[in-house]
Amino acid sequence: MLAHGGAQIQLEQAWAALEKLGVQVEPLRWWDDKQTGDIFHYLGRIPIQMCRLAQAKGMKVVMADLLTGQGSRSDLRLGLERVIRRVVTPVVPRAVAAHFHWESYRIADACVAGTPREAQIMKDAFRAPPERVHVVPNGVEEVFFESPAVPRGRWLVCTATITERKKVLELAKAAMEAESPLWIIGKPYSEQDPYFRAFTELAAAHPGRLRYEGPMADRKRLAQAYREARGFVLLSTMETLSLSALEASACQCPLLLSDLPWATSFFGEHASYCPVPPGRQAVKVLRSFYETAPALRPPPKPLTWLDIGRQFKAIYESLLNAEGGRAATSRKSAQTS
Repeated sequence: MLAHGGAQIQLEQAWAALEKLGVQVEPLRWWDDKQTGDIFHYLGRIPIQMCRLAQAKGMKVVMADLLTGQGSRSDLRLGLERVIRRVVTPVVPRAVAAHFHWESYRIADACVAGTPREAQIMKDAFRAPPERVHVVPNGVEEVFFESPAVPRGRWLVCTATITERKKVLELAKAAMEAESPLWIIGKPYSEQDPYFRAFTELAAAHPGRLRYEGPMADRKRLAQAYREARGFVLLSTMETLSLSALEASACQCPLLLSDLPWATSFFGEHASYCPVPPGRQAVKVLRSFYETAPALRPPPKPLTWLDIGRQFKAIYESLLNAEGGRAATSRKSAQTS
């Protein structure tokens, strides 16, 4: 909220795709008790009371939660958390348990996960009814598919917000030691952040091998950067389904990703992996990836946002048809911002 990032892109692109498909979309006017709609599509974990109020007004609630942390954790840790949650929930005061909005997974009309792993977490950890859980990945803008192929250059590229969770500084240090030229594209949440300052100092000290020019708002130019890159690298410690990794995939750019479930469960054999947080082993992995990237097979192309819009529309229609068989194409969908 009030910060740039993948969630903002998801909302804007899904909204635009739905409108192209004939679905009327508007943001939630939380102050307006006269607002109507057939589908309440909430991006995030919807507060329980809000979910119940929407359903009381006759809306079907679709909850699309990003399980960024859980999707990056090991099966062992997830299992331990599940046991703790089920032991604690019956004994803590109801008001305390309600603060986490776990019940929203059970009462929402549909739960949307970005990956099969996150869908399983919704069912196992939060007891979402299996028949209500849907997997809808992120999409990619058309400009990335339309970008023409060009000869690959010398730079590995990483597009990410420059913050500690993304491990951009640690990646840059490992790349300098591995003598693998690295191009960072992105911006911090705040330019006063000590982490960002340390990164810019490192970039200034290695101008020939560490390239940083800030964010790249021109999507066509960003697609060209992916096309020209020797490979794409993202060693984040927590992700859901990385939009930048999908954009690089659309541009047929080889991938080196975190050796974590969010990446391995989705990209499988179509990417290379590195332990995180980046340490001594990352230096060897980066050097090996840099040397072999030109010979690696490109990852499969992802879906477009229009494809994703069709999947969302199909979920909406299934909910409305189950209610009474009325056509969804003439209905209005209210979506949170």
